[in-house]
Amino acid sequence: MTSQLPIVVAALVFPGGVFALALGLALKGADRRFAARLQGRVGPPLAQPFFDVVKLGFKRTMAPDVACAPVFFGAPLVGAVSMLLAMTLVPIAGVYAPGPIGGDLLVLIYLLAVPGVALMLAGSSSGSPYGAIGFSREMAMMLAYEGPIVLIVAAVGLRVGLATGQGPTFSLSAIVAYQQAHGALLFDPVMWPAVVAFAFFYPANLGIVPFDIPEAETEVLEGPLLEYSGRPLALFKVMSALKAVVVLGLGVALFMPLPFSGIVGLIGWLAQLLALALVGVTAVRVGAGRMRIDQAFVFFLKWPLALALVSVLAAAYFSAGVAP
Repeated sequence: MTSQLPIVVAALVFPGGVFALALGLALKGADRRFAARLQGRVGPPLAQPFFDVVKLGFKRTMAPDVACAPVFFGAPLVGAVSMLLAMTLVPIAGVYAPGPIGGDLLVLIYLLAVPGVALMLAGSSSGSPYGAIGFSREMAMMLAYEGPIVLIVAAVGLRVGLATGQGPTFSLSAIVAYQQAHGALLFDPVMWPAVVAFAFFYPANLGIVPFDIPEAETEVLEGPLLEYSGRPLALFKVMSALKAVVVLGLGVALFMPLPFSGIVGLIGWLAQLLALALVGVTAVRVGAGRMRIDQAFVFFLKWPLALALVSVLAAAYFSAGVAP
């Protein structure tokens, strides 16, 4: 039991659990407030996402008569739990490092796919035609953006592993340690195509405009989430908040961990996540219109996938035994 205690603390308290949920909801509050200011509005209070989750916890939970109840109510729980586990695998440079097994980058990529699957199950089990449309759109988006993230991870693993004279590494802790010793991969020209590809990946993975196609309010009325209310809907909001921290934290760990430790390192990490959220999510969401599903699918196959592949080839060619 004692050996499992750090894992439990990491999942329920820090960096996951209470800490990650509070941070994710705070980022969503900052996103809504900043978007309102960009549009000339006052906007909701920063704590509005917290109020929304608490309010939903006291609302009545209803399900359609034609819904498959076990899947309908189980999908949001599975999605939220997967993000709690994923957060334990995200290192914070100089503050938190997962264990050598738990820090496996490939495990994290698998866990990042679970919320999308949960949304698809939610839409298909609800019995709503809008949920079915949201299911098909979510599946198409996942097929589009999962390829680039796999290649991005492969490029980083090759760059770090081969540059140190070893094989490709998929340990986030090792990747962060390498960058703290040799400099952030953000400033490595070999990795620039992968950085650009990740900049396209994370708004799509988070379901942000212009890639919020599965839940488009004006087209499919929230799609998979249309029939949800009460605590199951609150769980989906919790899942979304946790996923924002996981995806943004992954971007920081892959390309720009800071060379600090302790409270300074934690404050720097929080500032990085806030900057990524406001610049790469809020500003894009306010300034861009929604793509059609066919446009988004072709876009990801044409550009992010190609950029990530270029980085894989460049990393394999330039990294053999040579540190940047």
